[in-house]
Amino acid sequence: MSGFKNFLLRGNLIDLAVAVIIGTAFGAVVITFTAWLTDQLPESTSEYVSNQPNSFGAFLNAVISFVILAAVVYFAIVMPYTRAKERYFPSAPAGTPQDIQILTEIRDLLAGQSRSTQESPRA
Repeated sequence: MSGFKNFLLRGNLIDLAVAVIIGTAFGAVVITFTAWLTDQLPESTSEYVSNQPNSFGAFLNAVISFVILAAVVYFAIVMPYTRAKERYFPSAPAGTPQDIQILTEIRDLLAGQSRSTQESPRA
């Protein structure tokens, strides 16, 4: 059971699911906007592309549906997922990343070498 929990919380499963849901809803917005835009073209070209009446209303409906769906996905999936992930897999404490720490040590060693070189007289 812990393997399944790790699969759900550590992987990108939730991120991928949210991307598919939001992408599908945004696709509907793009399709209805395109239908409305083609209805604005002169009659000779728009009759081949779109014959939907009141396509601006359909576009507004798609936009409102997208915003509502995005809010539901955020509050019902993303927020609980984030809380569960922090609870079971807390983030590492803030500190200096390892590469920065190594670079700092190298800098300090080089500074120490240059000081010792300057202090010792050359003959």
